Amino acid sequence: MNIEQFTKMLEEKGISLSSKQLNQFQRYYELLVEWNEKMNLTAITDREEVYLKHFFDSVSAAFYIEEFKEDLSICDVGAGAGFPSIPLKICFPNLKVSIVDSLNKRITFLETLASELGLDGTSFFHDRAETFGQKAEHREKYDLVTARAVARMSVLSELCLPLVKQNGLFIAMKAASAEDELTDSKKAIATLGGKLEKVYSFKLPVEESDRNIAVIRKTKITPKKYPRKPGTPNKTPL
Repeated sequence: MNIEQFTKMLEEKGISLSSKQLNQFQRYYELLVEWNEKMNLTAITDREEVYLKHFFDSVSAAFYIEEFKEDLSICDVGAGAGFPSIPLKICFPNLKVSIVDSLNKRITFLETLASELGLDGTSFFHDRAETFGQKAEHREKYDLVTARAVARMSVLSELCLPLVKQNGLFIAMKAASAEDELTDSKKAIATLGGKLEKVYSFKLPVEESDRNIAVIRKTKITPKKYPRKPGTPNKTPL
């Protein structure tokens, strides 16, 4: 996906980018490649692939979920090199974005990135999602919590739903296996206070690969014992 295609396809979805925003994406790409030489941020470094599989794919959540266009707080769990929250922040500057990641080197990259791109209203936390979700200043404080292909849905739900405000949304961005995962995670989602609202399925353009966006509404407060201690959700999913 070249930059013209990227711009045009976003325009078709009602997202018009200014020259400043296009420059931010360009600089994001340059920094990603530059830092990737000294640490493992992504296996994808070709410009057209980054624009398709990282930038466009990240923004695709906003094609279906109108809330991204409002002045809301987002927490992105395990964002790695900033996906999906930083591309969303570039497109919708009013969003307040917090990213939690367990690797300090990635946090250093993200802080540099936000500074270089002039992204106000961004915060970065070096922490495990399990301990982060037990902290009073973050627990049930976010309008939207996002995660992109980090773990299976039953595990992701335990890491993410404790951070979502009551009546807020947990948005999981997945490749092909979403249906089976959602079936397996029904009990976990309910236990943690969530309810599956909708699954949006579509093809990523150009390469026509499957994508799924699961939208889970937080209907009840999450019981205090969740998330369990680091490593437990992965070893023994709900």
